[in-house]
Amino acid sequence: MDSKKASALNHAELWTAWKEDGDLSAKKQLIEKYLHIVDYVSGRLAIGLPRNVSKGDLASNGVMGLIDAIDKFDYKRGLQFETYASWRVRGAILDSLRQGDWVPRSVREKAKKIETAYQQLEQKYLRTVSDTEMSEYLQVSEKEFRHMLQEVAVMTLNSLEDPIREEESETRMTLLVDEKAKNPDHKVHEFYLKEALIKGIGKLTEKEKTVVSLLYYEDLSLSEIAEVMSLSPSRISQLHSKAILRLRGALEKDKELLMHNE
Repeated sequence: MDSKKASALNHAELWTAWKEDGDLSAKKQLIEKYLHIVDYVSGRLAIGLPRNVSKGDLASNGVMGLIDAIDKFDYKRGLQFETYASWRVRGAILDSLRQGDWVPRSVREKAKKIETAYQQLEQKYLRTVSDTEMSEYLQVSEKEFRHMLQEVAVMTLNSLEDPIREEESETRMTLLVDEKAKNPDHKVHEFYLKEALIKGIGKLTEKEKTVVSLLYYEDLSLSEIAEVMSLSPSRISQLHSKAILRLRGALEKDKELLMHNE
């Protein structure tokens, strides 16, 4: 099929031309049609990343994810390609970041310290702990604690948004279940993990709940959330980090209880 004829095809016909006839011109048009997904996903991930991470590199890896999505997508199943492509693009970018080992060990250690501190203090007091209590526990000033939160912000980018199943939109936020697990009790685990997440969200401060809701459910970027809440982007980043680390602590505690009871 020549390029002029391919350019006249509608959306469904483009998929048919590429998948059934192997028409490279149709594939090229599909890539161009969905490039906005790469721009959107790479833009969201770029917020809070170190300056040494090039936005151009993020986009380049995202394009590879988009091409992979177009190659593997089964258009006959009636699924939303945008959702599938978003996870593929996001996954390609995150894989490139992980392979580049862009997070220093010191930052990973700080994230683990904060997560453990939230877990232990909130288990001890059975309530949401303040920044002051966290600072005292970690033996740092509140200013240093806020700086730590800013540093570990890059560690929380993919904590709740990673897809559990390919080609679908379920994430840890919605399922919280290991799809590869063969244990027949996995449904019970899923129930308790959901319960743990609900309880964990319930312990967040109102601002933290708002950030999580706007980011993961309303699909706003951190900069957009900053405008909505009339706070600085750095403050939103800190609130996001605290929320994610609290939730991770809650889920980690739940996993330990499940393992202990097995």
